[in-house]
Amino acid sequence: MKKKWICVLLAMSVMIMGLGGCASQKNAEEGGSESTNDSQETGENDLSGNSEDETEESQFQIPELSIEPYDIPDTEALAFTADMKIGWNLGNTFDAYTEGNLDNELDSETLWVSTATTKEMIDNIKAAGFNTLRLPVTWHTHLLDDAYTISPVWLDRVQEVMDYAIDNDMYVILNIHHDNDETHMYPDSAHLEQSLEYVTAIWEQLAARFAEYDDHLIFEAMNEPRLVGSTYEWWISNSSEECQDAIACINELNQAFVDTVRAGGGNNETRYLMVPGYDASADGATNSGFVLPTDPVDNDNHIIVSVHAYTPYGFALQADGESGSTSHFDVTQDNSTRDIITFMDKLYNKYISQGIPVVIGEFGARNKNLNTQDRVDYAAYYIAAARARGITCAWWDNNAFTGNGENFGLYYRLGNYFIFEDIVNAMMKYAE
Repeated sequence: MKKKWICVLLAMSVMIMGLGGCASQKNAEEGGSESTNDSQETGENDLSGNSEDETEESQFQIPELSIEPYDIPDTEALAFTADMKIGWNLGNTFDAYTEGNLDNELDSETLWVSTATTKEMIDNIKAAGFNTLRLPVTWHTHLLDDAYTISPVWLDRVQEVMDYAIDNDMYVILNIHHDNDETHMYPDSAHLEQSLEYVTAIWEQLAARFAEYDDHLIFEAMNEPRLVGSTYEWWISNSSEECQDAIACINELNQAFVDTVRAGGGNNETRYLMVPGYDASADGATNSGFVLPTDPVDNDNHIIVSVHAYTPYGFALQADGESGSTSHFDVTQDNSTRDIITFMDKLYNKYISQGIPVVIGEFGARNKNLNTQDRVDYAAYYIAAARARGITCAWWDNNAFTGNGENFGLYYRLGNYFIFEDIVNAMMKYAE
C-alpha cells in the first residue's frame, strides 16, 4: 500500500476512532521552549498495509542544510557518544505500569501498547540506521519485598529485549523510569533518605546483573526527576527554595548512582553513565545549582549529561489547538529554529566545549493532522544542529499514532514497518 494511502487511513483513524490517551499533564518549560513527558497509548489500531514502496518516489522532501560544525574536542568520551549516532526509544513498553495487580507481571509490557517486543522489531530499527536503543524501565511495580528486590521474571525479560539490541552491535541505555513518587524516589529533603535507599538498591542489582556487559550498555540514573504534582513540576524558579532543594537532592541521587555502579564490579568501573538535572531539561542541566557527580574512578569524562528537549514546545509537544501551538516548522525561519539553537548552544558551551558528553535521550515532534513535511524538516534540522555541536539524540517513539494524545510513533510495531519512514530518512541524512 502506498504511503499516501497510509496517510489517508491515519487521518480517518484520527477523525473516526478518536483513540489514544496521555499519561501525564503536559507543561511547558520556563520560557515555553521545552517540555518533558511520556504519553500513554491504551490501545493500538490495525493500520493495515505497508508504508514502504520502493517503486514510489516520496512525496516529502528532506531539506538541504549546511550548518557549520562547531569545534569538537578530540576526546574518547565525545568519540564514544558520536558513535552512538542516533537513538530510538522503546517507549510506553517496559516503562508502562499500573498500580493494580496483574495475573502475569509480564503483561505490563503491553499495557500501553498491544504488541510485545520482538527481535524482528529491533532488527528493523537497526536496519533503518539507529545505532542506540533507549530502554526505559519502570521497576517499582516489579519488586518482591521492602528491600526493593527486583522480580527475576521481569529482569529476565528486560535482559532478553536488551540483548536483541546488543546482539545487533547497538548501544543500549537502561534507566529507572516512572518511579518518581513519594513512595520510591522523590527529590526533596523530606524523602531524600528513602530515595537514596531506593536508587541505590535498584542500581546495586542492575550493576551486578550486567557487570560483564561492555561499553555498549549505558546506565541512566533516573528519568526526569522532579517535584511531581507541585507548581514547579515542569519548570525551575531560581528564587524558589523548593526548586533549589530539589536540585541539591538530585545532585545527591546522581552521586549515589555513580558510586553504586562503580562499586558493582566488572566493567562497571569504566562504564559510561548518564545523569539528568531537574526534570532532565536543558535548564536543569545548565542552571548553576546542578553539579555533575564526581567519578570515584580515574575516568576521563565517562559521565554523560542526560537531557530531554521537545523543542520548540509549540511545535514539538504542545497539543494542537492550544494557544501558542503550531503545526508548522520552517528551517529558514528564526521563529522555528531559534529555541533549538539557544538551548543547544547552552549545552555546547557548558559541556561539549569542555569535553563533557551530552545525549538528548528524548526528542520528537507529535503528529498534528499529518503535518509530515514539517516534521521531516524539523527532524532534519534538529539532528543537523545537534550533530554539528557534538550532541547525540534519541527520538521518543511511544507507538502512538491516532487520537488526541502525544502521537510520536514512527515505527508501527503491530505491522513491523515505519509509517513515517521519511522522518527517519531525514534524521539519518544528518546523523553522521
